[in-house]
Amino acid sequence: MPLPTTKPYLVRAIHEWCCDNGFTPYIAVKVGPRTHVPIEFVKDGQIVLNISAAATNRLVIGNDLIEFQARFGGVARELSVPLASVLAIYARENGGGMAFEADDEAEESVGTDTVVLPDASDPEPEPPPTRPRLQRVK
Repeated sequence: MPLPTTKPYLVRAIHEWCCDNGFTPYIAVKVGPRTHVPIEFVKDGQIVLNISAAATNRLVIGNDLIEFQARFGGVARELSVPLASVLAIYARENGGGMAFEADDEAEESVGTDTVVLPDASDPEPEPPPTRPRLQRVK
């Protein structure tokens, strides 16, 4: 019988270390078919998420999943990240933390048939407003 992975325990420990020392914990995640994150923030098949108490609501770091609610553009979203997809957890301020090898499940990166779509209730992102121009009138 294979030994269970130590990854969830290490992620919880480094998260606690960051919080106890006033650091901001971030996780780097390889986006796969079981990863539920806002696709518009995914770059090169990966996303970096702030999992501090100030940035999340209902954060649960379980043995299989990291689940929480976070705001993106002012809209609350439910996020779910398999622990197998976590590539690293580190403190933003000093980079202290730990990197992990991608598990087999995480190797199946997002393809055309596994794209994680934003919620249907989310509005389309508005293009940035153009700068107003003043004109002298004689």
